[in-house]
Amino acid sequence: MNEHRPRRILLVDDDPSLLVVLAEQLSEDGYEVATARDGQEAVRRLEAGWPDLIILDLMMPRIDGLALARQIKDGADLPIIVLSAIDSADSKARLLDEVAEDYVTKPYHYPELRARIQRVLLRLGDRIPRRSLVLGPNLTLDLHHRAATVAGKTVQLTPTEARLLQALAANLGDIVSTEMLLSRGWADTEEAEPSYVWVSMRRLRQKIEVDPDSPVHLLTARGLGYRLVSCLNDG
Repeated sequence: MNEHRPRRILLVDDDPSLLVVLAEQLSEDGYEVATARDGQEAVRRLEAGWPDLIILDLMMPRIDGLALARQIKDGADLPIIVLSAIDSADSKARLLDEVAEDYVTKPYHYPELRARIQRVLLRLGDRIPRRSLVLGPNLTLDLHHRAATVAGKTVQLTPTEARLLQALAANLGDIVSTEMLLSRGWADTEEAEPSYVWVSMRRLRQKIEVDPDSPVHLLTARGLGYRLVSCLNDG
């Protein structure tokens, strides 16, 4: 891989004037930009090669943004920034949990969007190890592919779940504060609150623990945060 090549960004939006303006802004900042006016055109672009980042609108003809994002995430863990006029807190939280690394509301302020793009791309460097992480006889994490093997069965992880587990795995056995997990899982998200972490941890236990009511890997440190624990050395 050529570390000096420009980062490639795919813009997907049915507003042609926005595509022109934003593509020019990103090109001036050194990015290599491709555009698509709907989901079908975006799929054709992706078949020709994967970008480093996708910026997409939600409301588009043919294939809407959410369906496209799900289709993309099924194929590869490409980072997605949603750029949409929909300004619902519930919609933002759901998208950030399921398919998106960040969410920017239209009309966008380019310096803010540029900063968010830079932060998302910066996280790619230490993003997720390609090696599987074996935590016990019933749990192996493959965070690069956003998957876990639990008692021989493969389960998929959302982008947010993978980011949270990455933060915990980087501090294996140690307590990771709720505040740190909030910043890793929902960086730059407006109105993010600790309940986001609590809910996600409950969902994660349902996925990665053989008995979610008696967890052995994803443990709570009351009032402090959470720990990810290996059971390989247990008798």
